[in-house]
Amino acid sequence: MGKTKITDWNGTRVVEMQAGGYTATVAFELGSNVIRLHDDEHGIEFFRYKDQDSEVIRQSAEVWGLPTLYLPNRFRDGIVKTSDGEYQLPVNIPPPENTHLHGFLHKRVHNLVAHGAAADEAFVKTSYVFDENDEMFGCFPIAFTAEYTFKLSKNGLDYKVALTNNSDKAMPVSMATHTAMNSPFVEGAEEKDQTITVNLGKKCLLDDRNLPSLEFAELSDYDKEYVNGTKTPTLSIINNDMYYIEKNAAGENAVVLKDKKSGKGIKYTVGDTYKFWIFWNDNGDKGYFCPEPMTGMIDCPNISHPDSGYVEIKKDEKFTVTQNFKTVK
Repeated sequence: MGKTKITDWNGTRVVEMQAGGYTATVAFELGSNVIRLHDDEHGIEFFRYKDQDSEVIRQSAEVWGLPTLYLPNRFRDGIVKTSDGEYQLPVNIPPPENTHLHGFLHKRVHNLVAHGAAADEAFVKTSYVFDENDEMFGCFPIAFTAEYTFKLSKNGLDYKVALTNNSDKAMPVSMATHTAMNSPFVEGAEEKDQTITVNLGKKCLLDDRNLPSLEFAELSDYDKEYVNGTKTPTLSIINNDMYYIEKNAAGENAVVLKDKKSGKGIKYTVGDTYKFWIFWNDNGDKGYFCPEPMTGMIDCPNISHPDSGYVEIKKDEKFTVTQNFKTVK
C-alpha cells in the first residue's frame, strides 16, 4: 500500500511518500524540491542527498534533489524582454558574466495543497502564488500560480508543474530542473563505473559569458560519448554542455544512467515541452552531476531565433511540464 506523512526533516516540514518500492521526500517549504528519491528494493539513491541541516539546501537549492527553476539559467545583464515589456532582474552573477541566474521559484516556501495514497500509489500536490507579496514582484510584476503534482508508484516518480498566468501582461516562460543526480547512484558502487546515455541534436555553443553565441555544431567525438554511452558524468569537468533534445528509438526524450558492474540503472524521461539538455557537474569532484532539461535556450526571451524554445502565455493560459524517474535493468 502507498502512504504519505508530514514529518520534520532537519528543521523543515516535508511530505514523505512510499509506494511501488520507492520512497520520496517532497520539501514543499524548500521550493517543492524532491530532496530524496530512493529505490528501496534495489538500493538506488537517485538524487544528491545527505541527512543535513535544511538551511544548506535553502541557501544552495540548485545543487540538491530536484529543484524547479523559473526563470532558469542566465539572462544577459539581468534583462528579460517580452512582447509587451522589459524587466530588470537583479544581477546575481557579477562581471564579467554580469547575468541573472536561475530565478526565484525554487527559493520560496510553497503551500502544501494535498497528499494521500490509494492502492500502491501516493501523491503530493503543492503550489506557489507569485504576486505583490513576493519581494521580486517589484522588478517582475507578472502574477502567476505554479502548481506541482508528484506521484509515486511502481513506475517510479511522476512530476508535473503547471504555470498559470494571472496577469494581463504577457508571461515569459522558460522552465528547467537543475536535477542533481547522485554519483555513484547505486549504493556501494564506484563513480568510475557510472555511465550516461542520451540522444542529442546539435550542440549550442556558448560565449565567454556562458550565453548562447547562436552558433551550432555537429556532434564531436567528445559529444558522441553521451550518445554511445561511454561518458562518465563525473571525475572530469563538464561545464554547461548544451544540446537540442532529440528523441531516442522509442520516441522518448530520455537520459539513461547505468552502473556497469551491477547493471542497475536509472531512466530519466522528460516531456515534449523540453527542448534542450544542459549537462554540468560542478567540476566533477563533488559526487553529483546535473542533466538539466530546459524548455528554452539560455537567455531565450532576449534571443531572436526560431528554435530558441521561448514561449509566452496570456492571462489564464497554462504551460505544463512533465518528467519521470524510474529504475531500469
